[in-house]
Amino acid sequence: MREVEVIGVRVEMPSNQPIVLLREADGERYLPIWIGAVEATAIAFAQQGVVPPRPLTHDLLKDLLAATGNGLDEVRITEMTDGVFYATLVLESGVEISARPSDSIALALRTGARIVCAEELLDEVGIAVPDEREDEVEKFREFLDHVSPEDFEAPEG
Repeated sequence: MREVEVIGVRVEMPSNQPIVLLREADGERYLPIWIGAVEATAIAFAQQGVVPPRPLTHDLLKDLLAATGNGLDEVRITEMTDGVFYATLVLESGVEISARPSDSIALALRTGARIVCAEELLDEVGIAVPDEREDEVEKFREFLDHVSPEDFEAPEG
């Protein structure tokens, strides 16, 4: 397993589909995971430190884990089958729970749990970004600095 960092969320064009972008902590590979708009907002809220007036689902899960004394130890992004990514929540007690990567990432950002990815998955679908493309990554980071959770809300109508 390789530790990964959450770079951020963005909307992929022209499909208008949100993605979360992960990067190897000590490497050059990136892992884009297509996610839902609600999860994109939850991840963006956590990254921006937005505290809603009432707990959202991921905040509730964090509070539930804290109240039971069984915190989240780590999130494992384990595999991709038929284009669908899978993750596992590993609790401090050792209990493992299957979960969607998007929910797992949103929860990890709220709890401070580390996120790891299977080496085989990074080998299979990770995208290497050599140093000469780092300026493009920097442009993406700049985009993420200026995007707001409202950018991921579905238009009314």
